[in-house]
Amino acid sequence: MPDALRLGTRTSRLATWQAEYVADALRAAWPGLDVALVPFVTQGDRTLDQPLPEIGGKGLFTLELERDLLDGAIDLAVHSLKDLPTADPDGLALGATTARADARDAWICPDGHSLADLPAGATVGTSSLRRGAQLLRVRPDLVIRSIRGNVETRVRKIAGADYDAGVLALAGLDRLGLGDVARSVLDLDTMLPAPGQAALGVQVRAGSHAARLVGALDHPETRAAVTAERAFLSGLGGGCSAPIAALGTVDGDRLHLRTRVVSVDGTRTVETRVDGPFDPADALASGTSLGAEAAARALADGAAALLP
Repeated sequence: MPDALRLGTRTSRLATWQAEYVADALRAAWPGLDVALVPFVTQGDRTLDQPLPEIGGKGLFTLELERDLLDGAIDLAVHSLKDLPTADPDGLALGATTARADARDAWICPDGHSLADLPAGATVGTSSLRRGAQLLRVRPDLVIRSIRGNVETRVRKIAGADYDAGVLALAGLDRLGLGDVARSVLDLDTMLPAPGQAALGVQVRAGSHAARLVGALDHPETRAAVTAERAFLSGLGGGCSAPIAALGTVDGDRLHLRTRVVSVDGTRTVETRVDGPFDPADALASGTSLGAEAAARALADGAAALLP
């Protein structure tokens, strides 16, 4: 067995935390294994002056790592699963999904206002069409302004004069010890998360030795849930930046999926709730079929007309 793996990661503090989390889990699962982090700066990290939907979406955070993974320069890469496109490039596979953290979104408002009592016409920072559309769905008077940068940068910008509030993933804040900056956690009726939010995906070359090793980290309940969410996203033909939200959960031997598609201006919504059997021995199949069912229902209800 090779005694070393090269793990590719973006260089932000959150990406580094996530990579080290996976590296530590691999070392625990395979004593004696050396895992070395290889840093990457992606196009998404370099281009910070434009909203993500205008420059190609969140796949810009993964392209460089996927290229070097295919070329053999690294053995695995760790991604925030919500940033990873639903289709695997030829030769690559999602080798593991680790146990998911809290998938909800956090509301940040330095002045202490909740979303409900924020003054009319206030400016809320988010670069996510999904978050912006769902905010406008409940508060059409708000001004949504793009905000880019790593977690710490966005928290700092929200505290400045250009924004009255902002929305960030709770898991990212908690992983960096910044959970106390959240004024509250947005309930799911208001803000359903992005497909794959708060889960980590470990990408590998299909059939490689690294693929066999990272399989020890796979969490069946998370795998089924995020597979359902991503199958829903894929079934709609929507990219990672589209106003599409989904959350899968496992309860005993049942897999539940709640989805929401919202027009960018927040005026129209299509929601679905479906459930099906959960088989921990075949979590991928459990999630794929349920996500496809939810997508078919949403399309029948007119979801395609709401996508940009």
